[in-house]
Amino acid sequence: MNLTIDPWIPALRADGRRELFSLQDLFAQAHNLRDLAAKPHERIALMRLLLCITQAALDGPADEAAWETCEPLIQPRVRDYLAKWKAAFELFGDGQRFLQVKPGSIADPAPVMENEGITRLNLCLASGESNATLFDNSASDAREFSAAQAALYLLTYQCYSPLLGRGYKGRSPCADESMLHSFLLGENLLGTIHLNLLTLETITDCYSPSGAGRPVWEIKLTKKPSNTELHALTQSYLGRLVPLARAIWLDSYRTMTLANALVYEGMEDSGFREATATVVARNSKVVPLSIRADKAIWRELPAICVKGRQTDGVSGPLALRNPIPDSGITIWSGAMIFPKKNAKIEDVVESTYSIPPGMFTELGRAAYERGIAHAEEREGVLIQAVKTYAATLKIGSPAYDRARQQFWTRVEQHLPALFALARNPDLFADIPSSDWGIAVTDAALGAYEQSCPRQSPRQIEAYALGLRKLAYRPKPNPEPKSKAHE
Repeated sequence: MNLTIDPWIPALRADGRRELFSLQDLFAQAHNLRDLAAKPHERIALMRLLLCITQAALDGPADEAAWETCEPLIQPRVRDYLAKWKAAFELFGDGQRFLQVKPGSIADPAPVMENEGITRLNLCLASGESNATLFDNSASDAREFSAAQAALYLLTYQCYSPLLGRGYKGRSPCADESMLHSFLLGENLLGTIHLNLLTLETITDCYSPSGAGRPVWEIKLTKKPSNTELHALTQSYLGRLVPLARAIWLDSYRTMTLANALVYEGMEDSGFREATATVVARNSKVVPLSIRADKAIWRELPAICVKGRQTDGVSGPLALRNPIPDSGITIWSGAMIFPKKNAKIEDVVESTYSIPPGMFTELGRAAYERGIAHAEEREGVLIQAVKTYAATLKIGSPAYDRARQQFWTRVEQHLPALFALARNPDLFADIPSSDWGIAVTDAALGAYEQSCPRQSPRQIEAYALGLRKLAYRPKPNPEPKSKAHE
């Protein structure tokens, strides 16, 4: 199977039909395709591959002016590029293989897993010691996959390989700190690819001294790379977009050999900035924005929407350095969540938001942040109300988690009112009386009612006492001041 001509990438046609495409066909029809159709971590891996191929094929764009005019060049340039490097995209065979090297060829081979089921490559299936059972009811490794599935799982695993145990070095770069990855969405797949391209000016600014580098398939690795080659592969923009974190050699569509390959240090160790990550300041350091399963992505949008050239490195995805349409932009964000010191997968998350232009201004983000802070304040009041209810009835385990879940689920149904604060910061003067403030108040009351029954006289008394707590109103807001940077 050759990935340039054989179908393996899931994408949606304009009418919503899901089909598999080869790399050549995907790019040739990208202007008529709506989007990719994959799980969050698979989408991230596929987008990184498509961007890597496109940037290498264009050898640019050089600057903002070139970026604005390069979209018509993408399809013919990529067609020629894939024809040139077709041999590097074989899934099997004795020659060069896509994202595969034999154990011991480029890194210390110990330890080596032989005859390992390739089920391990699908991070959503129960397999071995690392993969979670969260997404899969079967515990069998003896499963065979199609060529298309094997190719997608291989690419995704190289981007998201978790901690494997003693003797294995680190996680793949996309899994570092459970970082959140964000992409700008266009009207079609071609537009999406174009919106997320970085100019050479941005690459030079953010990835000096390694710069753009070269994709891993352009460097035929048959032996341990020199220090110069290793640095180019693990510290350059293109070298890191599609990583080779594990030495994988597919024996069939059922088994493989697995060992160490290249080591990709995280931002805390190397300072390398993933282009699709959001970078925030924490404890006097700049780190990638980590996502939690219990905190919705929309609560992180003020950090994601920071754009421009940052002296301290704090910003959203680097694609935001390109011009943003006056009407705003749609952003997709997703992540695979790993516990801090564990190989187990906790969850995968994704969300898509239509971001108004005001979110890319300091004042608009400040108003949005204050709207979130108002909701968090009301959450605190809700918890105090539940605590009062439980204390009155002498309940040992108050329904805090249920109340929180109910509250944030209800609040999330009113995000347009929160975005209205960014569009019109004048609403900031009296958030409790705004549509957002009213929605938050109603959500807190609804969550309280769901969490605190009032069927008996004692429950009614406890409910009334808690309701007094819920009636608390904070003082009026001061003028908005943002911690974000332009």
